[in-house]
Amino acid sequence: MQGTILEASFQSNSGIIAGEDGGRYSFSANQWRANGIPHKGQRVDFLPSDDGATEIYPLQSTSDFPSLIAGEKNRTIAALFAIVLGSFGAHKFYLGYNTQGIIMAALTISGWVLTSVLLGALWAWIPGIVGLIEGIIYLTKSDESFQETYVVNQKHWF
Repeated sequence: MQGTILEASFQSNSGIIAGEDGGRYSFSANQWRANGIPHKGQRVDFLPSDDGATEIYPLQSTSDFPSLIAGEKNRTIAALFAIVLGSFGAHKFYLGYNTQGIIMAALTISGWVLTSVLLGALWAWIPGIVGLIEGIIYLTKSDESFQETYVVNQKHWF
């Protein structure tokens, strides 16, 4: 049977699949039969059973950009945004953390406006340093760890 993952939690190693038959099937992480991590909205093929879903396989996307449609974010792109445009919060906007991106951009712009005051210069540098640190952190993580930490669990800072 085919379905869509409604929820996947790494803390409890479980999730829920909405089957095409209208039923909902719980599953445990040990039933996942592919590399990578299951995520909300992902289309899957599975065997329904009395205990929930078993033998869960992801379905291949017909799109040229499956990771963007599935909600995954590219670790390298996020790191490049963080390193090059981190002071403007570009990596935060890319990961969907709009509030944090606005905070970083506002600090940078207000720092530029207040550059005649020493405090202004400090404000302009802080978001850039944060972006550099976060970019390095993104690059040191595996793709799976990056997805779990920043996309699924939505860790906003560092």
